[in-house]
Amino acid sequence: MTSKASETANGKTPRSPPIPNAVIDRSDREGDEKQWGYDLYPERRGEKYKPSWGRVLLGMEGTESLDKIKCERNVYACVKKSPMVKLMMAALKSSGCEIDIRRHIACEVCDTSVSGGYDPVLNQVVVCQNIARNEGIVQGVLTHEMIHMFDYCNNNLDFKNIDHLACTEIRAANLTHCSFLSACTQGDASPFKIKQAHQDCVKTKALNSVLAVRKVTPEEAIAAVERVFPKCYNDLEPIGRRIRRNSKDMYKAYMEGPMYGYDVD
Repeated sequence: MTSKASETANGKTPRSPPIPNAVIDRSDREGDEKQWGYDLYPERRGEKYKPSWGRVLLGMEGTESLDKIKCERNVYACVKKSPMVKLMMAALKSSGCEIDIRRHIACEVCDTSVSGGYDPVLNQVVVCQNIARNEGIVQGVLTHEMIHMFDYCNNNLDFKNIDHLACTEIRAANLTHCSFLSACTQGDASPFKIKQAHQDCVKTKALNSVLAVRKVTPEEAIAAVERVFPKCYNDLEPIGRRIRRNSKDMYKAYMEGPMYGYDVD
């Protein structure tokens, strides 16, 4: 579950909206959980979420059971209707990694800095029910995390390897997130250098994703992103194209699925 400019999970750089995702590596849970981003998903480490009375009285917490039901409904709706989610599920199936939504997708309460994640140990996508509260956000989370799942299934990804992590974050940001509008939002856009703005947006998102889940310096994260950027930015599999906001790109990608051997029915 891995672009994120605001204060990172380990307090290194400033950041704003919730991170689309983070990769969860549970194999080092006896060590520093923050080093692997595991602390962002308390239910992943066996804790029962306990709302505070103050936030319950303010209406900010206390509806976890209802939130979970709504989240699961949104997941189901995306699986049935979203061209992007259906395409990713078809690509995973054709790769021998078929998804059972009851087994491979979980709605949970997460840290408010993330909206989703991918747990490679359990091969499971996490949708943060307290952040991803509508179908559109859930669609984005599922698509993003399924790209990580696809990379893990097909490319022997080692999420402890910072270059591998940077690569899958670059791919997810590149294929699904960095429209011109999102680049404008985070200050990477220029009407004269649209291609460069897109690349800068991807780098920003990938950088912040790495910082959110790895206890490394910004310099180490930047170096990793720059090392793998040319190769990973040009890898458009399995979607085949970059998805622009307010365009027909997702429908075009879905219709092109059979060209790559994906059963998108």
